[in-house]
Amino acid sequence: MKKSASWRSPSNIALVKYWGKYPKQIPANPSISFTLNDCYTETEVILDDKKTDATFSFEVILDGETKPDFAPKIEKFFNQIVDEAPFLKEFHFTIKTHNSFPHSSGIASSASGMSALALCLLSLKEEIAGKKEDDFYRKASEWARLGSGSASRSVYGGLVEWGRFAGMPESNDEFAVPFTGKVHEVFKTFCDYVLLVEVGAKSVSSTAGHGLMNNHPFAERRFLQAHENLEKLTEILASGDLAAFGNLVESEALTLHAMMMTSDPSFILMKPNTVHIIERIREHRKETGTPVYFTLDAGANVHVLFPATAEQKVKSFVDSELKQYLKDGRYICDRVGQGPEFVGSKE
Repeated sequence: MKKSASWRSPSNIALVKYWGKYPKQIPANPSISFTLNDCYTETEVILDDKKTDATFSFEVILDGETKPDFAPKIEKFFNQIVDEAPFLKEFHFTIKTHNSFPHSSGIASSASGMSALALCLLSLKEEIAGKKEDDFYRKASEWARLGSGSASRSVYGGLVEWGRFAGMPESNDEFAVPFTGKVHEVFKTFCDYVLLVEVGAKSVSSTAGHGLMNNHPFAERRFLQAHENLEKLTEILASGDLAAFGNLVESEALTLHAMMMTSDPSFILMKPNTVHIIERIREHRKETGTPVYFTLDAGANVHVLFPATAEQKVKSFVDSELKQYLKDGRYICDRVGQGPEFVGSKE
């Protein structure tokens, strides 16, 4: 029996950040993100060769090249879902994957990659069992979370919330949900230009960074602040107040990095050019009134956020003033997307 399933799943950019977690990838605070459109992972999982031994057997191929260094993370993920997916020990798997963006470039490849893998495996589970999941995307989000916390948000489009939050009764720590609050039209077509200050693996992984929130002197206040900011953002998203949106999102980004800089041991992921870009964005906004803002993930690269109506002005600004700070002048033009896409299946 030879079967396969293919999904294309996007990355996402958090507006209120998730930083700090409990066992089994339970978030210490709620978060909300924009799902992106053009930064995605496309994955095909091929199921082949029924086995007799009760072990995991798989290979990971990224852009045509076998990647044995991915194996520990995949095996850990398989171990976490095997009780619900016993077929993982019954077959050999070939996992073929491709990113539309540079790997380890500060775009959440773990979010797009693990969500794409979870979606493929859930599709195969349905096919093998001959039974549909009661809530396919919720289960995919739950599985994706076990591989990467932020991946839980990538199984939906638009604005997505993850983690228990009083303002959304349907919110949950085990899976993400589409944001159910009112959203002003301006935020439905928001743009995100990803400025590549640095391309390559980070000096400190996100997993290690999350771990340093344990016993962090400011952790509890930060977790409370995330709830407060999510409540404020809910009102901002409804009103369409761009200035308030930018102020909150930029504050969230800098708070994330402040937590890194005050952990023990401390670490700094921003680079000098990251700071140059942040300062220039703020100056440009003040000088021209253009509604252009920044956010950061756990890395050096800068996400430039702005409404679609300002795209021509922002692109000109990036090309003329920010490109000089980028690795080989590279940046990615993206926008809010509609979520994962089923590519197909074969038997």
